[in-house]
Amino acid sequence: MKISIGYRLFVAVLLAILMVAGTGGLLLRKNILDSFGDYAVAIELDRLGELSDSLAARYRRQGDWSFLPPDDERGVWIAGELARLQAARTMRAAPAAPVMPVGPAGPVAPVAPVVPAPPAPPLPPAPPLPPLPPPVPSIGTPASLKQDLHERITLQDAGGRYLAGRRPGALPLVQRPVQVDGRTVGFLGVARSHRPSDAMAYAFLDQLQRSLWLIGVVAILLSALAATLLARHFRRPIERLARGAATLSSGDYAVRLPHDRSDELGDLARHFNALAERLDQAETARRQWMADTSHELRTPLAVLRAQLEAIQDGVRQATPETIDSMGRQVLALNKLIDELYALARADVGALACRCEPLDLWQLSTQQAAEFSARFASAGVTLDIGAAPARSMVLADPDRMRQVLANLLENSLRYTAAGGALRLSAYSDPGTLHVMLDDSAPGVPDAALTRLGERFYRIDASRSRAHGGAGLGLALCRRLLQAQGAALSFAHSPLGGLRVTISVKQV
Repeated sequence: MKISIGYRLFVAVLLAILMVAGTGGLLLRKNILDSFGDYAVAIELDRLGELSDSLAARYRRQGDWSFLPPDDERGVWIAGELARLQAARTMRAAPAAPVMPVGPAGPVAPVAPVVPAPPAPPLPPAPPLPPLPPPVPSIGTPASLKQDLHERITLQDAGGRYLAGRRPGALPLVQRPVQVDGRTVGFLGVARSHRPSDAMAYAFLDQLQRSLWLIGVVAILLSALAATLLARHFRRPIERLARGAATLSSGDYAVRLPHDRSDELGDLARHFNALAERLDQAETARRQWMADTSHELRTPLAVLRAQLEAIQDGVRQATPETIDSMGRQVLALNKLIDELYALARADVGALACRCEPLDLWQLSTQQAAEFSARFASAGVTLDIGAAPARSMVLADPDRMRQVLANLLENSLRYTAAGGALRLSAYSDPGTLHVMLDDSAPGVPDAALTRLGERFYRIDASRSRAHGGAGLGLALCRRLLQAQGAALSFAHSPLGGLRVTISVKQV
């Protein structure tokens, strides 16, 4: 089943947003449950400010903790103090009794003489007030603050000794100092409950969970919007690439794609255009290869056919000269076929090379010596330079001999009479360079870059007159590449062409 890239992007963006939201929710939940205990205790310590100020004031008047009740009453004394302070706050906050308005004064009555009343007997003392219950907190206070705060408060002196309230146990205390004139005289400690933040934390999480549903809906909408924009941003160049690939696969190598983007899709379009250019060049070269090969094979075959037909018609006799001429055409045809076969094997990587340590300079001078008689008969002077310091390379002797023979044959064929050929060599770190320099005629600058192409000739008619098919330099290059060597061309100081063989030394 085909799934559109828009749906894939939508699902990917949605999952990413939901994963981020889910991970954030889990981390938020964990942090809330872990840190609300500290937050709740901080609130409880802040609520003990009034109790701390009251204890400090009484300590200042008394000078010590002697105002505390007996030991058996100290366990509930803190709760009573909290109740008393809350009752005092309530009385201070109660509204005052209304004052009745005073009416207009009436006629003044005569004042009777005041007779002093007998003194009243003294009233018995009022019984002490019962202790107030613990403070009732307001609605909305967390359960950990409104149920057991007075039960978890401990009063200690400056040395940490127990004075009143809850006796210290296994639960850790969070302390608030009681200071008198800048001096710490005691501590009010609040023990952490086992689960101090459940009520507040879960209430907050419950409200947050309602918001998470809204966040989820917004995430889905944002995912759809982002996926639509991303799909539109990426789909167009991808569709162009798909259409271009389909056109390319149909054999139309002239297709090109716009590559104005600066991202990976732009790089892909540029690589696509480069591939299309290479395929176009390869197709053009293949067609040219077929045309040139057919032409080169047709020439010797046409000559052979003409000579055979002339003999059959009695126009010519089968003389030794005629047979020699036909034999030369057969040899030329055989050489051409051998070169084509070698190039085809090199193209598929099946050109066999048996590389071994070889003195390339010695082999070069031997090959030049074999051509010396032919150079002399052509009126070309052969000059052999000094031997290099190191000339041992790793190469195939037979293939190297074939390369040198082709290069010497090429120089002999195209060097004008009265010219010269120089063989020299030099070595740099790790590489031996063997150079063949010939004299005029030279090679145009534009032709240097094309030397070594198959069937390429600077002057086709002149080359064919010399018997060349334009495959010799191409074959030399492929033979050297098969051995890990290289072939390069440049202008010669003698006025002709310089051919350089570069091989790694051993």
